[in-house]
Amino acid sequence: MTDPTAGAGLRLLLLADTHVPRRARDLPAAVWDEVDRADVVVHAGDWVDVALLDELEQRARRLVACYGNNDGPALRERLPLVAHADVGGLRLGVVHETGPAGGREQRCDAAHRGLDVLVFGHSHIPWDTRTPAGMRLLNPGSPTDRRRQTACTYTTATVHDGALVDVVLHALPRR
Repeated sequence: MTDPTAGAGLRLLLLADTHVPRRARDLPAAVWDEVDRADVVVHAGDWVDVALLDELEQRARRLVACYGNNDGPALRERLPLVAHADVGGLRLGVVHETGPAGGREQRCDAAHRGLDVLVFGHSHIPWDTRTPAGMRLLNPGSPTDRRRQTACTYTTATVHDGALVDVVLHALPRR
């Protein structure tokens, strides 16, 4: 069955490593504004608490998400290790960890065959590359814990005719 939205431009919000409420009490207001604008919210794990999952499930039009290494049994009961979705004809995968940066593209090609885009987290470091097979790898960083980065980040993108376009990494002002 084909996706009826395949020809429409769908706005995506990519998140990972929110760590709410450990790293922040809540998501920044700019991120919540993006949740309200997005057709699909993608979260690549490390939620920490089910309260944020509950709120995103209620507020997002569509949520595609997985659990991360900091997520306990309650989140692991509700979320997969790897999520897959057809988003406007785009074959999307979401996983928390992909291992070290060295060799990432080859490992992801082997582990996640048949995807157009794989969104991942864990490092809190934004990433945007293509694998030898052509899969796009995206890490949106973290909107709440910048670690060694200059700013907390998230990513927006658009799916148009089964292709990911207009990918933008957004830096949040320091709080």
